[in-house]
Amino acid sequence: MTLRIAMWSGPRNLSTAMMRSFGARSDCHVSDEPFYGAYLKQTGDDHPMAAEVIAAMDCDWHSVTAALSGPCARPVWYQKQMVHHMVGPVDLFSLTGFTHAFLIRAPERVIASYAAKREVVTAQGLGFVRQRAWFDRLADRLGHAPPVVDSADVLADPAGTLARLCAALGLAWDAAMLHWPAGPRATDGVWAPHWYGRVLASTGFDAAEGPLPELAGVAARVRDACRPHYEALAAHRL
Repeated sequence: MTLRIAMWSGPRNLSTAMMRSFGARSDCHVSDEPFYGAYLKQTGDDHPMAAEVIAAMDCDWHSVTAALSGPCARPVWYQKQMVHHMVGPVDLFSLTGFTHAFLIRAPERVIASYAAKREVVTAQGLGFVRQRAWFDRLADRLGHAPPVVDSADVLADPAGTLARLCAALGLAWDAAMLHWPAGPRATDGVWAPHWYGRVLASTGFDAAEGPLPELAGVAARVRDACRPHYEALAAHRL
């Protein structure tokens, strides 16, 4: 039986490095933002490489959902999911038989990182509101908080934080998750050349980050809209 892990995050949340980490396990298959094409086709959002993404992906919400629930050749299937993509008829509970977890990052760091890749930064586009709402819905159904991991904790203590995450997921810890070969993967999305520069060159997690970036103007207002939702999830981090 396959352990299907849906890891819900927003953009620039260390999500691709986490995908690399799970992909370094010999027992794990990974999927990279499987609903991205459906999101772009439905919304027409002017993302970098949008036409290429739509052309390369299955853009039918229900077809993608069925595929993610289908057979897998490995016992663990890690699915890097972007919560802000989920604007169509599929939601958290459409993915039955999954173990759901949440990856968070301080909004100051998310905003600064995202702005370096795309000029338009909005609170809606960063996904914090939906991430918190889905966390609350799942916690209500489970009767306890689902796993939450903060990217700052991963960078400060990769082995300890990932070991706790694996335990929460019912998965044996594997030290192979700390290192991986540099370069692209066949499982990377077609958008990798635009978004994945640092990860493509990486062989492991970066060092712990310094002070939070100082934000002003629109960026500060986006931070203020996102921070209460980040803090609500951070209260439950592993």
